[in-house]
Amino acid sequence: MTQKQRYQFVLDYFKKNNPLAETELDYISPYQLLVSVILSAQCTDKRVNATTPAIFEKYETVVLLSKTTFKKLFPLIKSISYPNNKTKHLIAMAKMVVQKFNGIIPMTVDELVQLPGVGRKTANVITSVIDQQPNMAVDTHVFRVSKRLGLVKDSANTPFAVEKELVKNIPVELIHTAHHWLILHGRYTCVARKPKCTDCVFRTVCKFYKSNQII
Repeated sequence: MTQKQRYQFVLDYFKKNNPLAETELDYISPYQLLVSVILSAQCTDKRVNATTPAIFEKYETVVLLSKTTFKKLFPLIKSISYPNNKTKHLIAMAKMVVQKFNGIIPMTVDELVQLPGVGRKTANVITSVIDQQPNMAVDTHVFRVSKRLGLVKDSANTPFAVEKELVKNIPVELIHTAHHWLILHGRYTCVARKPKCTDCVFRTVCKFYKSNQII
């Protein structure tokens, strides 16, 4: 099977069976999504969703968040992984949004990565989810699934290398949704330690399954 055929098989399945895939983070505005994605680093979406309501109740806007202190915000974040750094990042992010972007969450990758706590992955999530820009956020799930299925070359050993290959091979109008397809497949089926290969619809095209002769 060629790489083109493998992409076609995978994308056709997702288009038919989960055409409206979306983030599992709860949010109602770009500000809320940005806070949630920053908090989600090395943390489950479930934990983030349990934590953010109290944050957004107290800090309804990025302006209010920019005026808080570490002492006030930390208690709302302490159940999240790396709460010290994330508390500092959220306050610094909010201050920069207010001071440099007039209180409006920027919507380009180049602008977003200037914000404290925001890397390329987070910037790609924000722009693809909010604005449906053709940007591919590569987290551990996307990286793992792409490599196992054989959607990217074995030599693609960094998130950015994987991102470039996926963007090159996925139709531009599907990229923002394909991000969620790959994440959800990695979260619930192609899990890290014991992938559920016997339940996976991609066994016939999966390089990982073939190479490991999983029965």
